[in-house]
Amino acid sequence: MISSCAPKVKEGYDEKKGYTGTISISGAFALYPIVVLWSEDFKKIHPNVRFNVSAGGAGKGIADVLTNMVDIGLVSRDIHQQELDRGAFPVHVAKDAVVGTLNSNHPNIELIKQRGFTQEELENIFVHSKYKLWSDIDSRFVKQPLQVYVRSDAAGAAETWAKFFGQRQEDLKGVGIFGDPGVAQAIKENLYAIGFNNINYVFNLKTKKATENLALIPIDVNKDGRIDSLESLYSDLDDLTNAVATNKYPSPPARDLTFVIRSDKQTKLLKEFIRFVLAKEQQGYLLENGYVPLNDKLKNIELEKIEE
Repeated sequence: MISSCAPKVKEGYDEKKGYTGTISISGAFALYPIVVLWSEDFKKIHPNVRFNVSAGGAGKGIADVLTNMVDIGLVSRDIHQQELDRGAFPVHVAKDAVVGTLNSNHPNIELIKQRGFTQEELENIFVHSKYKLWSDIDSRFVKQPLQVYVRSDAAGAAETWAKFFGQRQEDLKGVGIFGDPGVAQAIKENLYAIGFNNINYVFNLKTKKATENLALIPIDVNKDGRIDSLESLYSDLDDLTNAVATNKYPSPPARDLTFVIRSDKQTKLLKEFIRFVLAKEQQGYLLENGYVPLNDKLKNIELEKIEE
């Protein structure tokens, strides 16, 4: 978390000092890591700007910005109409995806990688609680209890994962865990666990492989009982982010990542930070950090929003 106990700096701009002021940000765990990097880079150009950045889930981000607790809410789900009616002004800044995850030491991990799970099987796990044992999914799996983990906080990842099944976060069933890091850790510690995570909490950004004790669940899109070459998107981070960028990975659970500001609070400083985030250089290192940049057409649409 980047924070400051000092009072807010009066916002302004002059040719010598550049921009001055404070930008407060909260919300989605999915966006938090990259926003920390963006804020640090922005401060190199505008050293008189202070940032207060915290994670807490997309629900907190949208609530905080709408109640004027923060300047920018980080949101990793669709913006609801009632939020737009209350003054939410969304600007998409990147893309990523939510993926099903399990313990990489699961006794049937190789079979799971070969067959994958269909959308219906995943819905039966996360929504209908149809399976009590792993062997209820496939008789070749071990006869061990299926431990399902979901998010306990209002989360864009959970909302997006539920939308994959035409549901809402409230419809997901399992043991609730707070935050993306919490879900990942719970799965690492339980051999028979299953859950879902944002992709940048699954992969080691240096090796581009899944982190120790975590594995991704391939989605059998065509329901033929095996993961074919067109569905094999999970070997490393580059393969998956490319699949998201080219729409080969289902959307949802691929999704937009969004800055939400208030429509009545579009200050010069906030607009400058958003322009900075959408600039080629900042979008350029999204991939190496587990995100998918916007293409030029989408980026221009978002820039036009703040220039109107």
